[in-house]
Amino acid sequence: MKNLSDLFQSGIERTIYSYSDYMLLMELVVMEQRTTGPKQSDELNHYTKLNLHRMQRLNKTVVLSESLKIAISQIQFPQIWYVLTEAWCGDAAQNIPVLAAIAKLNPLIDIQLILRDENPDIMDEYLTNGGRSIPKLIAVDGEFNEIFNWGPRPAGAQQMLMEYKESPIKPYKEFAEDIQKWYTADKTQSMQKELLVILEGVSVEK
Repeated sequence: MKNLSDLFQSGIERTIYSYSDYMLLMELVVMEQRTTGPKQSDELNHYTKLNLHRMQRLNKTVVLSESLKIAISQIQFPQIWYVLTEAWCGDAAQNIPVLAAIAKLNPLIDIQLILRDENPDIMDEYLTNGGRSIPKLIAVDGEFNEIFNWGPRPAGAQQMLMEYKESPIKPYKEFAEDIQKWYTADKTQSMQKELLVILEGVSVEK
């Protein structure tokens, strides 16, 4: 396992959000008609408002599979699940509520959210095809050894994005709507299955 002690502990003053605090941050930036990160625009503000509604809905509707619940219950040592995110990110809005629902089921999982653009040193260790794609989950144990990582999106959505980049036959705004329709139809099942495979493949005890 890769030891990430220097990477994570070097940023002793990092702003870290619990999930409930992150939801409050989302509400705040929407109320102030802005978003997180240095780039601000009406378009990003619009996406942020949509993302808040998506997360609020998913917080009420996510249903985890019985197989995933069993895998979560078998985790027997403390771990931190760091999640790189930003309020404007549609993939983050669809996926982070699932991670939060998982963390609720086992007190040994401490989910901590950090903003991508405030933490480039961490983000640049977890690029996707050379890009700073989010959300990105990095799970570490108490000694900051990486247990696993996941993200930025389920394989089906990632394949859609790769195909779009190879042949962008429509405006990105329309493609973004297609991705959100995929998430709605998928009902978090693809992400849950991917996390189940990961959790079943890692050691559950120290």
